[in-house]
Amino acid sequence: MNVLLDVVTTAAMLFIVSAGLLIVFGVMKIVNFSHGAFLTVGGYASVVATQLGLGWWWGLPLSLVCGFVLGGAVEWFIVRPLYARPLDAILATWGLGIILGQLITLAFGRGVQMVASPIEGAVPVLGTHYSAYRLLLVVAALAVALALGWLLNGTRLGLQTRAVIMNEGLARGLGISSARVRFLTFCTGAALAAAAGCLITPLSSVDPNMGVPWIVGAFMLVLVSGASLVSLAVASIVLGGAQVLVSTFVDPVLGGLMIAVLAALLLRFRPEGFARG
Repeated sequence: MNVLLDVVTTAAMLFIVSAGLLIVFGVMKIVNFSHGAFLTVGGYASVVATQLGLGWWWGLPLSLVCGFVLGGAVEWFIVRPLYARPLDAILATWGLGIILGQLITLAFGRGVQMVASPIEGAVPVLGTHYSAYRLLLVVAALAVALALGWLLNGTRLGLQTRAVIMNEGLARGLGISSARVRFLTFCTGAALAAAAGCLITPLSSVDPNMGVPWIVGAFMLVLVSGASLVSLAVASIVLGGAQVLVSTFVDPVLGGLMIAVLAALLLRFRPEGFARG
């Protein structure tokens, strides 16, 4: 039962970390390699909130605001001029991730910092006891999925976003500002990345490179998911589950490679990945 719960909670963490990257890729067709840096910003937002005596819970809105504002600056000054050059945009976001990491190092140092979990202890689940905070992440993942589903399907911005995804030229012809849609999409993706960084800090140490281990897995999950939140959820469960099982029963190092290896094999034999289930 513990292994099953590990699979579910790991899939939830992967979904939370990858959701912001997915919506940026789905709308802008750009893989944002600064995603890991935004995640790190969220981790340090939780550190700052804790050090100020506000408590971890205040770190969550603080991370959202920091991610949104920073994402807006990055989109406006760096990504926007490179829409027609997606390869250059990928390289630019990769370089930006390095720069942000160095700026964080200058501000906070290279030392590892820890943030206490806002929910301590374990709760009984189906005959076993399991970490209450890891179970909270499942609720958080569901909340992110529902919020994004509502945003994309229940708002005017979502309608415009889907129009840009399907046919940007036609959308512009109908009077939809694709620049505005892209701007808000990138800001939202950055805010989600920062929030993900805040959410994982009670389970991970905080350091200037904390986002690096997550970016490869998130990148591969997005590639096999297309622009679908449902596909991302399926990919997180299947590939994240394989990672947990191999790490538990075979070798943790090999388990850490499973998402990248399985995603590469899936794309080799099924180029659409999970996008057409």
